[in-house]
Amino acid sequence: MEFSSVYHRPNDNFAYTINNETIHIRLRTKRQDIASVGLIYGDPYISDKGQWLYEEEPMSLSGRDAHHDYWHIYVSPPYRRIRYGFKVSSGDETAIYTEKGFFKEAPTDPGSYFAIPYVHHNEVFGAPDWVKDTIWYQIFPERFANGNRDNDPEGAKPWGSEEPTVDNFFGGDFEGIIEHLDYLENLGINGVYFTPIFEAHSNHKYDTIDYRKIDPQFGTKETLKTLVQECHKRGIRVMLDAVFNHSGYYFPPFQDLLEKGEDSKYKNWFHPHGFPLKGGERPNYETFGFFESMPKLNTANPEVKQYLLEVSTYWIKEFDIDAWRLDVANEVDHPFWREFRTTVKEIKPDLYILGEIWHDSMPWLRGDEFDAVMNYPFTNQVFRLVASQTINAREFTEEMTAIYQSYPTNVFDVTFNLLGSHDTPRIFTDCGEDLDRAKLIHAILLTFNGSPCIYYGDEIGLTGGMDPGCRKCMIWDEEKQNSELLTEIKALILLRKEERLLANDGMFKFLDTSGNENIVAYMKYNQSRSVVILINPTDVSQSFILPFDLKDRTITDIRTQSTISGRQINLGGYQYKILAFDH
Repeated sequence: MEFSSVYHRPNDNFAYTINNETIHIRLRTKRQDIASVGLIYGDPYISDKGQWLYEEEPMSLSGRDAHHDYWHIYVSPPYRRIRYGFKVSSGDETAIYTEKGFFKEAPTDPGSYFAIPYVHHNEVFGAPDWVKDTIWYQIFPERFANGNRDNDPEGAKPWGSEEPTVDNFFGGDFEGIIEHLDYLENLGINGVYFTPIFEAHSNHKYDTIDYRKIDPQFGTKETLKTLVQECHKRGIRVMLDAVFNHSGYYFPPFQDLLEKGEDSKYKNWFHPHGFPLKGGERPNYETFGFFESMPKLNTANPEVKQYLLEVSTYWIKEFDIDAWRLDVANEVDHPFWREFRTTVKEIKPDLYILGEIWHDSMPWLRGDEFDAVMNYPFTNQVFRLVASQTINAREFTEEMTAIYQSYPTNVFDVTFNLLGSHDTPRIFTDCGEDLDRAKLIHAILLTFNGSPCIYYGDEIGLTGGMDPGCRKCMIWDEEKQNSELLTEIKALILLRKEERLLANDGMFKFLDTSGNENIVAYMKYNQSRSVVILINPTDVSQSFILPFDLKDRTITDIRTQSTISGRQINLGGYQYKILAFDH
């Protein structure tokens, strides 16, 4: 038994509250090193004749990655406090693991054990319930639809007449989006995420000029109100994009700083390193990346903080938006985001706060900052499995297990899963324009835990390379759309809505595929029903033996509504199956 690989900490993803009564506890050990784990636990203040009273319950193996095994258990301490440790066994060797280290026998002093001093109701992670049932659609407004040519920017090109570049315009606007809301509703979308809509110099609008003004090319505030109202009539939530890490070059306070230098009253709104300000390859003021057009805001400055908090509440109060997506969220200070959360949640408690973070995001997901982050680790692994085909099914399962175990389960249920965005190549292009692989990759997106998002046009097979190639005009001519892919995605969305287990109800786990490591198999289940998703990411037929006693049970392929006989499931190349059975 390798003691150095046994790991636990009594917080974050290793010990956390699921609800007001239940605690989820995890332990990590070396892969295939430990045969069994038990949880030793009790109330810290209950003893008998000086001996601490505790219980012992077995823990379950919940996952396995390339290096570790993960064990877990749910417990509900009656007095909402707990001391606990672990009994780990391998062969004839047994040890007790506590906060104080390893022991041959269970210590009698509760002070030796890990502690959750008290389960406070207001510390339970509380993302809005509606997010788990939401299927998002990301719209880049400049490229979705042009409903009013009168507000087109000067020099706007005819719709789709040329490839997208970093500086061309095609006139997409709010009226165009309103005209196509029925399309989104028919697709099954119930959440829309708009990239920035505020006045800006560029076509992408991540260089804000005025945070309280809608860019004239998109329409007016009245048009936006109409858009939000029409979305809400269809049961579609609306998420706007907030760029609070940096402003645009033409943001008036930055222009004042450029003009007046050290005498500007806005000097502390930014991070100048000297005067006069100079742009170029390495500006002498802090920016997003090294883009001189995106000067970094000093969010620790009380004036900047107050300004941005007023902006964040203005759009909620005036337009009844349902969510904020926060651009470059990891480069803004934590105190700002804590105050941001308190401020917006006071106005709309079920507002969804989504941060753009591309790496391990646990520091932002402790319940006092964001409700979720954009799950780019998921994006990366799904891409490697199906698009670039640089990992196999076993490696994918191991990598995704590590990602899944790195967050609390109730956090993962609302994380924002995506295949592509305005910052990545088009998924159909990445799949080599292979229809079967495009179907398969969307099947993973729409059956996995989390809140899935489709980037506009991916459902019809829109193509394009890295930015700006991924920002093509939406194709509305049905003759030029990939109708087979669209039909498949519609069916998957409908399945997710009809089968509750596919929308984050119940538990999740990967199945053991050691019998065929070319298959990805995961399961969503509760006490009465299970749904098993099988993925064949290869171009040759594969088979998988279901590891269940299926006597007297009917298995249904809910995608085709056909009955399955026997435990052996055959899948053709790039095929998937969604199987359901009652317990």
